[in-house]
Amino acid sequence: MSASTESVAFKSGERERAADAFGMWVFIGSEAMLFGAIFLIFFVARLSYGAAFAEASRHLSLMLGTINTAVLITSSFAMALAHFFTSGSRWRAAGWSLAATAALGVVFLIIKGTEYAMEFHQGIAPVLGGPFTYRGADPVHAAFFFSLYFAMTALHGLHLFCGIVVVCGTLALWWRTEVSSRARRVQAVGLYWHFVDIVWVFLFPVLYLTNR
Repeated sequence: MSASTESVAFKSGERERAADAFGMWVFIGSEAMLFGAIFLIFFVARLSYGAAFAEASRHLSLMLGTINTAVLITSSFAMALAHFFTSGSRWRAAGWSLAATAALGVVFLIIKGTEYAMEFHQGIAPVLGGPFTYRGADPVHAAFFFSLYFAMTALHGLHLFCGIVVVCGTLALWWRTEVSSRARRVQAVGLYWHFVDIVWVFLFPVLYLTNR
């Protein structure tokens, strides 16, 4: 096995990096189809029950949603810095950038958990046996909106949690990883992280800014 590769299947580090990137893009494509199907369900329902969805959307916390959007955009910037520092062989700075990325991901999940707690307390959480005491004009279709909201944001949160675990794993092995492999790992993890952030960039206006 070449010193520039981690697998005997590749003759050069360039081929290994290309294979990693291709594999990650295939994975991201499959995840995009998953989220795309859920978005399609939401948009069809939105066309059918627009008034109920618009009214229900106003019960979400725009402030917390906006803060979380800023947090994730900042995390993407930190991940981009990690890639930049890795390309310049500034390993310590790259490690700190990865740590900042993971920390911002944790901040996002804490804020989202706080928002969920508020929604359960307000009685607009018709999931997992949660209370639903919505007093709007169309509670049946409002419940459908909130069910989709929890499904979409929880699925996104699960993907973000997996990203945090992967980033932390990369950090745990950072100084034991060969120099030639660090950039490759950061590139693969970065692609996934940016995908998760982009999903939220679409979720935020669709869920929070409906008819505001």
